[in-house]
Amino acid sequence: MTELAISTYDETAFSLFGLVLANGSLPAVAGKIVRAASQGDRNAIYFVNAHCINIARQDPKYATDLRSADILLPDGSGLRLAGKLAGSKPVDNLNGTDLFPHICEKAAQAGQSIYLLGGKPGIAAAAAKNMRNRFPGLCFAGTQQGYFDRGTDEQIIEQINRSGASILMVGMGVPAQEKWIARYRDRITVPVIMGVGGLFDYYSHSIPRAPALLRQSGLEWCWRLAMEPRRLAGRYLVGNLRFIGHAIAHAFVVRGHAARYAAASKRTLDLAIALLALLLLGPLAAAICLLITLEDRGSPFFRQTRIGTDGKPFRIWKFRSMYKDAEARKAQLAEQNERDSVCFKMKSDPRITRIGKLIRRTSLDELPQILNILAGQMSVVGPRPALPDEVLAYKDKERGRLTGKPGLTCTWQVSGRADIPFEQQVDMDLEYLSKRSLLRDLVLITRTVPAVITGRGAY
Repeated sequence: MTELAISTYDETAFSLFGLVLANGSLPAVAGKIVRAASQGDRNAIYFVNAHCINIARQDPKYATDLRSADILLPDGSGLRLAGKLAGSKPVDNLNGTDLFPHICEKAAQAGQSIYLLGGKPGIAAAAAKNMRNRFPGLCFAGTQQGYFDRGTDEQIIEQINRSGASILMVGMGVPAQEKWIARYRDRITVPVIMGVGGLFDYYSHSIPRAPALLRQSGLEWCWRLAMEPRRLAGRYLVGNLRFIGHAIAHAFVVRGHAARYAAASKRTLDLAIALLALLLLGPLAAAICLLITLEDRGSPFFRQTRIGTDGKPFRIWKFRSMYKDAEARKAQLAEQNERDSVCFKMKSDPRITRIGKLIRRTSLDELPQILNILAGQMSVVGPRPALPDEVLAYKDKERGRLTGKPGLTCTWQVSGRADIPFEQQVDMDLEYLSKRSLLRDLVLITRTVPAVITGRGAY
């Protein structure tokens, strides 16, 4: 990894909207950029502002290009606001317009040349001329206006490569410039490439910058809106409101509020369903208890140790569906296991009682687990709790099932139950845990009813 790329992962970096952003002073960042260029370290550098975040949410290709960058620089007061909401460290405004003269100064001192690509005809050349006058000794390897025929891309790239520049600045606007860089990065020999937006317009003096007081107050966007109201009204008036909504939602998640809200909602749903089930199914449960007791004079309930969240054991409640000596006979039947996994299953298990076959087929043997749900040991929806010896045989991937609270029903329970291979059950559980939501729980609960009625895979 190059020196510049390392800077995105040091103590000054921070994460926002799923992106790792660099931090630091303008002179320090400019120094790293020029140093990387002089050493031939290949880096793609993009700026990220509120407008970029809005576009990335609607353009997956652009979002991918941002994540593939070697370094991302926070640009504007919007990112600073989002950082405060999310509780991150103070965010420096490393916008390209302020960073550009620092890069030019460092490049002049290090003898590194810059190529400018973008802007209307004459804009890049005027910007280069003005910066040469400001920093004697600064070398621009070439300039090229950005309104060229896209069929001439190859010629432009060849011209850039022949120039010998060590820094290429592409000003085509977001997201066109990032997509252009990503498309041709492997064919461009210039070490450092930067997407700089409309930077050349300011330094060619074709568009005036906001007064220093507005810039320091984070209100430069107001100045730009006043200069070009028709073109920028949508971006700043509508776009800023949209970005603030994204920033609030992002802060809600990263500060843990979303997880706490989801957990509270799931617990409320569990309690509501468990209490309703006790009320409606109480008479049926009493009848099942009586039938089990009459068949072999044993207790209607069966308690067994299972493994719950984060590997913590608990005692699960079930209606007893096997004869009283079932556990003692299990070892004798081990070779007849019909599941190629750590789980033991037989379609015609001789240990199952007559009433046991009925309640297993209808999953009524699981009904007492309502007590586990009320106790907070289980949820209505979640991976089925495994036996301790099964968990001991788990591989690393399978242990991922233990990261969520076990449930009465789950994805594979409503998709075929025991007919689903163990490896597929694991994949289904992990997929559920990675995308769990209240809506998804409600869908799985609804699908449980027909799954119970058909009895598919229940044995």
